[in-house]
Amino acid sequence: MKTLRFNNGDELDAIGLGTWKSEPDKVQEAVISALKTGYKHIDCLAVYGNEAEIGHALQEAFQKNIIARKNLWITSKLWNNAHKAEDVIPALKQTLTDLQLDYLDLYLIHWPVAFRPDLKGSPEKDEDFLSLEEAPIIETWEAMLEAKSQGLVKHLGVANFSVKKLKDLIAKTDDPPEMNQVELHPFLHQDELLKFCHSNNIHLTAYSPLGSGDRSSEMKADDEPSLLDNEVIKSLAQQHEVTPAQILIAFHLHRHTAVIPKSTNSKRIKENLDSANVVLTEEDMAQLKSLDRHYRYVKGKFFKTSNGMYSNIYDE
Repeated sequence: MKTLRFNNGDELDAIGLGTWKSEPDKVQEAVISALKTGYKHIDCLAVYGNEAEIGHALQEAFQKNIIARKNLWITSKLWNNAHKAEDVIPALKQTLTDLQLDYLDLYLIHWPVAFRPDLKGSPEKDEDFLSLEEAPIIETWEAMLEAKSQGLVKHLGVANFSVKKLKDLIAKTDDPPEMNQVELHPFLHQDELLKFCHSNNIHLTAYSPLGSGDRSSEMKADDEPSLLDNEVIKSLAQQHEVTPAQILIAFHLHRHTAVIPKSTNSKRIKENLDSANVVLTEEDMAQLKSLDRHYRYVKGKFFKTSNGMYSNIYDE
């Protein structure tokens, strides 16, 4: 298994189990299945609504000696309604309570977007948002650093940050993010972001690597392209005698990023991990490069406000 190495020597298995959209009644079994299969990297978020069930799975795994805590990498993320400095550590502690852990390996600012602290659901009006003047990213980041100093988390990062936003944060802190989790796949290479992160010692994790076909209908376009049904990807899968999903996962390993495919199906969970054995050639990667159309499945349109506050979330 390829790993990503951090400054302190810690290593992260490049393939992790994503848990976005994993139903609470299925995710516990999925996590146990993944850990038995050999996964050492689980990606979580409180707003997914399943961290308590993941916590039960982790305790079962520890008690049955499936894996030791020290050998497991758990990532979670700060949701948008906890960006105020005083709300960061309480949000993290709630995640730790739900996951039944003493610390996280990695904690991320999930979006460069802030909601009102009392907002429980999705924003419906402009007043549900806080501007970046009301909740500056640097103040959120400094509270994250305090959580690290308290031993609640080992590594810190961000998600959905553009090069512009990364530059702005790096300029304001002596402790820059170690990870940026973003949408990446053959339809969305983000070469400039990849180059910037690698040159600034920031690792990347790819989400929605298979196209996130099970996301809500409100997030889908009528004519969106399918990664799994793409002829180039299917042809490569046939040549390598693997599945299209395995080609898509291997693509990220060959770009030296982590990747977090989601599944609650034990067969697919194993197949996804077996993608570590798929060796793509330079010609294969060139074919995958030809598919880049800068297409996003997660467009961020759910952050649009009438006053345009977050209308250009990706700075493009």
